[in-house]
Amino acid sequence: MNVTLIGCGCGDITGDARTAISEAGLLIGSKRLLDAYGEDKPQIEAVTAETIAAAIRKADCDTVCVLFSGDSGFHSGARLLLPLPEDCDTRVIPGVSSVQLFAARLQRPWQDWLLRSAHGTDCDAVESVCHGRPVFFLTGGKRSPAALCRELTDAGLGFLSVHVGEDLGTARERITHASAAALAERDFSPLSVMLCEPAPRPERRVPGIPDAEFLRAEKIPMTRQEVRAAALSKLGVGPEDVCWDIGAGTGSVSVELALQCRVVYGIEREAAALALAEENRKKHGAWNLRLIKGEAPGALSGLPVPDAVFVGGSGGRLREILHAVQEANPKARVCVAAITLEALHTSFTTLRELAYAAEVTQVSVTRSRPAGGLTLMLAQNPVYLICGVAP
Repeated sequence: MNVTLIGCGCGDITGDARTAISEAGLLIGSKRLLDAYGEDKPQIEAVTAETIAAAIRKADCDTVCVLFSGDSGFHSGARLLLPLPEDCDTRVIPGVSSVQLFAARLQRPWQDWLLRSAHGTDCDAVESVCHGRPVFFLTGGKRSPAALCRELTDAGLGFLSVHVGEDLGTARERITHASAAALAERDFSPLSVMLCEPAPRPERRVPGIPDAEFLRAEKIPMTRQEVRAAALSKLGVGPEDVCWDIGAGTGSVSVELALQCRVVYGIEREAAALALAEENRKKHGAWNLRLIKGEAPGALSGLPVPDAVFVGGSGGRLREILHAVQEANPKARVCVAAITLEALHTSFTTLRELAYAAEVTQVSVTRSRPAGGLTLMLAQNPVYLICGVAP
């Protein structure tokens, strides 16, 4: 059996696609596409990979065409159908994708865009715009352009420039340009795409932002530069990781984590510290940092599952916090910063009790300080990093 998978593009199909349809003994696809291109051919309405495959198996002809919206290689249902059985002679005919057509309408090249689908897939709009590149979003269902713009606005990015393309390639086509905040409450067609300009962010650097670059306040603790760099090294955070920072304080660790990973949840019980962390979040463009007022472990309930957890403050509930972390994800990497022997002992013994492979690193820092015309070395209090990984 000859089976052709056709991307119908946006608004029109290619010449190869028209020829394949004219020669087909059976067409399979959604009602919208069958109505548009079905002519007088026998048809079967099917949209899922399972129902399409079943229709192909039952086909009483030698040539079948399966119609997909958009381009067969860009978030298309074709990827779920391939590869077809060996007794099928399969070919794929691509269509003009929505990203190609939208770029043409905007008269912009799309080679440097970051491509994301918010249609039936997990998509974080805030994280997506933090890579220094314009982001193209396929949208659909509850993840409409307005919903994505609300997420951006809630994160403090309502000022970002956004383009929305509705019903591209049809008589109802419309292009809208405004800020994310202005589009957050608009209604858009279910067939919409969106381009968002990147969020402003400082140039990426290795972990260990100088202390002087963070806003400070009296009696609000901050993890120092050298300790932060060591802690991030121990946690080994990657770009797709979800992180927790428990006892965020000034937000210095939260900010550094946010510049390395997908999303950070910073938990802090003191209102003054939370306000300061928010200022540091904005100052450093850590838009994917989400600050939560509350006390752990109670405030951890319902948070997304973490891949890495830093504990900078526990309010005397360190044991309960570590138990809550393991309950959330036994595979999460954990790093506790302690300055007292009691906290060191509690952290190490609890991690061992929970069957983590635990280790302790002492970080001792001495910094230079001018004294008259001379330079002295001033020792800082040692900090213990107690780290645990699942065996």
